[in-house]
Amino acid sequence: MAKKETRFEIVQEEGNGLSVPVRQVLLDTATGVQYLFVQFGNAGGLCPLLDREGKPMTWEV
Repeated sequence: MAKKETRFEIVQEEGNGLSVPVRQVLLDTATGVQYLFVQFGNAGGLCPLLDREGKPMTWEV
C-alpha cells in the first residue's frame, strides 16, 4: 500500500481545546499558504494568515 500524502502540515500548535483554545498554524504544502485554525470546545474557525499588504503569507515548499 502506498503512503498517503498529506496536503496540510501543522507548523505550530498551542492549547488543549478544553480550558485553553487550540491554536494551530497549518501549512498547505501544495500552495505554501499558511492558515490559522482555532478550536474551543465544539466551535472553531480557519483563516489565511496575511502580511502587512494583505497578501497571504507563504512558505517555500
